[in-house]
Amino acid sequence: MPGSNELYLAVLPLIHISNNHILGFGLTEEVLTLFPHRDFAGKFAERDADVAIQTFLARQKYLTGNAVIGYDLFKEPVPGGLFIVRVIQHIS
Repeated sequence: MPGSNELYLAVLPLIHISNNHILGFGLTEEVLTLFPHRDFAGKFAERDADVAIQTFLARQKYLTGNAVIGYDLFKEPVPGGLFIVRVIQHIS
């Protein structure tokens, strides 16, 4: 039976910790991820929300398969002039 999941986009900073400094101790990066609750949604400036949406859409082909058949993303304003990104994950 087809359905959907409501998710929220966030950007998480990652700092790699390793006992071996040669293998990348302290390397940092940011990753896009999805959370199932609005309370964990990242708040973005409008331009940053647009970039996050475009980045996600460019990579969504790697996030489909099995029961997941696609995604729709919606930029929604929140107080303070910022935006969250609501994601509808379509499943079959």
